[in-house]
Amino acid sequence: MIKTAIQQIINLSKEECRTVLTEIESKQILQHIGIPVPDFRLATSADEAVELAQFIGFPLAMKIVSPDIVHKSDAKGVMLNIKNESELRSAYEEIIRNAKNYNPNAEITGISIQEMIKGDKEVIVGMNRDVVFGPVLLFGAGGIFVEVLKDVTLKVLPLAERDINNMFTEIQASKILTGYRGSQPADLSSLKEIIQRVAQLSIEFPEISEFELNPVIVYGQGNGAVALDARVILDHRKSGVAAS
Repeated sequence: MIKTAIQQIINLSKEECRTVLTEIESKQILQHIGIPVPDFRLATSADEAVELAQFIGFPLAMKIVSPDIVHKSDAKGVMLNIKNESELRSAYEEIIRNAKNYNPNAEITGISIQEMIKGDKEVIVGMNRDVVFGPVLLFGAGGIFVEVLKDVTLKVLPLAERDINNMFTEIQASKILTGYRGSQPADLSSLKEIIQRVAQLSIEFPEISEFELNPVIVYGQGNGAVALDARVILDHRKSGVAAS
């Protein structure tokens, strides 16, 4: 059933000639494979955003949802810590305006209204399908500085448990994860589970050419981890596995 649901999302994008899943679709996949995400809803108007906010609660994060805008921050399509209805309405209109200025031809699905989650330990988990090596998993320090710091490590799939353990120690930020100067160690068991599920998804669905979770907030030991943002890029030339 899980594979069927994921395949339906992929098939829909193929029917619509899209290679980039929206954040909503990407997070639906995460939900199907058991990776925690913030509560999120899709709003197609400011009034609907206000209505949905009543279910989620303030403060909120708001993000543009468009198959034609992959890097939402570049388009000024992300606003955080929205505290009330007035700010929400203003942010909705501004995000739509920014998106149209960034790409006048972009198809805008709406805006994702999300639970606002904060944390001090941010990592990135990703996969890129190499022509020679096949699916290669990436792990490292995440957040807005990932492209600047480039503190990441790579492993060819499939992964053994020791490979994941090694990934935790191979990055410069390893001390932050294991506890530094009295700080609480990160919940590495929850993080390991996320990596394993991304790896399994990458093996079972060859249509997925790129997969990125950034940032993943990792809490203290025993408190879990949550993926705040997700990006999935497809290659429909690859044949999918039979759904079951």
